[in-house]
Amino acid sequence: MDVVNASEPVRSVESELRAAPPHALEATARRLLTERFAAREMTLLLADYGLSVLQAVHHLPHTDDPVPADDGPAGRAFVTQTPVVELTGDPASTTLVHLPITVRGDRLGVLSVRLPAGAADTAAVLRLAEFATALGHEVVTAGRDTDLYLQARRTRRLTLAAEMQWQLLPGRGCARQEYVIGAHLEPAYAIGGDNFDWSTSADHLTVTVTDGMGQGIGASLLTNLTVGALRNARRAGIGLAGQACLADQALYAQYGGKAYASTLLLDFDLDTGTVRAVDAGSPQLYRQRGAAVERIELEAQFPLGMFEETVYEEQTFRVEPGDRLIAVGSGVHGTVSADGDLFGRRALRQTLSATSSMPPHEAARAVVKAVIEHFGSTDLTTDAAVVCLDWTGREASTGRDDPHGV
Repeated sequence: MDVVNASEPVRSVESELRAAPPHALEATARRLLTERFAAREMTLLLADYGLSVLQAVHHLPHTDDPVPADDGPAGRAFVTQTPVVELTGDPASTTLVHLPITVRGDRLGVLSVRLPAGAADTAAVLRLAEFATALGHEVVTAGRDTDLYLQARRTRRLTLAAEMQWQLLPGRGCARQEYVIGAHLEPAYAIGGDNFDWSTSADHLTVTVTDGMGQGIGASLLTNLTVGALRNARRAGIGLAGQACLADQALYAQYGGKAYASTLLLDFDLDTGTVRAVDAGSPQLYRQRGAAVERIELEAQFPLGMFEETVYEEQTFRVEPGDRLIAVGSGVHGTVSADGDLFGRRALRQTLSATSSMPPHEAARAVVKAVIEHFGSTDLTTDAAVVCLDWTGREASTGRDDPHGV
């Protein structure tokens, strides 16, 4: 069928994808691509938990060899978040188009489509990009009802603690006009107590980074309770300090001060760029403005659950368009090299400066990679969590003065 049929409304494609059974989404996508784009072949690749490879979605035990997530045509599409057209030069004279699959800033993988020679013109690639986005939304929805897509993300078995933590995470990225968030977490297949979370509304963005003490199942259970308590308070419309207080009470009631969670809470006003913050423990916050990298020094308050009925207070500072904020857990800034050098003393600032031109997703990933190199092994003994946020803000915020500062 001629590729001109791709001009049919994308909405009809979305409707057919929505109607597909969760396990049959890939087959439905393949049929639609054949009918509307004359596609010869299609592969749905999802990024693994460590963001090191892209793996094809297949019903187990059938698998294909993974491809690098940061190299080759598919890897370039994933990293750059732009379509990559690969001229294969095979006897059939076909063209491979690799399209990033991203849902609201969360990078899921790549859709690779083989087209007849000459069919990958600009209009077709743009429509394929829309198709990939529509498919990504359905993959996220289908993941609630089938394990197929979660299994495709694994190069090996997760620990039980890691299974619990990945189910708790909101994703690895989020994007709106005002900001872009990219986050990374290692050891991906054995994480225990580290977590990041975010929620956005019409006028606010809330971001938290949590480090539950301990390791394994104990740390995961502690962090699950912490994040659940914070979400419960946030969804009740309670302010940032109140969220910390209620989560503190929930943890103390459960553990009696024997276990606690270090948490950084941030609330961004999308109109003004004013940030309210509660520093309840060990996560650190850095701001990159131009070429300067500085740590935002917040008043250190007790970790959540350490003492009964702790009262938390908010501080404020402001972000400006073009600013980058980087929040790192203790497993990042507290990592020690073989010669006893703390990563947070010198190497962290050097890494942040070196990654300033990278998009947030890749910058967060590069920081964790630098931690591993500093530690000297991929077998990290503590979780390493990084959240990188690029702030654009709204036009209405330009020129306003901030009465507070940090």
